[in-house]
Amino acid sequence: MNSKENPKEFYNRFHGQLEASQNWPGLYMFKFIVKSKSFQIEKLKNLFNKSQKEVSLVNSSKNTYQSLTIKIQMASPDEVIDIYKKVGQFDDVIIL
Repeated sequence: MNSKENPKEFYNRFHGQLEASQNWPGLYMFKFIVKSKSFQIEKLKNLFNKSQKEVSLVNSSKNTYQSLTIKIQMASPDEVIDIYKKVGQFDDVIIL
């Protein structure tokens, strides 16, 4: 979402894209970039309280950043959007 875009319009459009892109419930992949050794990594992991998730953490070439990928079964586009809205409140997290 760019800074000029209305968040409600963005999430409505994103909801439609999620519905069209796959079947629900379904496996969804979240990807975030954070500074290395950031406490945000644990906060992000804790958003996904389901035990059945695949988590991958990869360091950048200079170990400045880490890429966190979480693959998890999600019930609906609304559940995905809810996670993104929560992460949007975190400092120093880039959502991909």
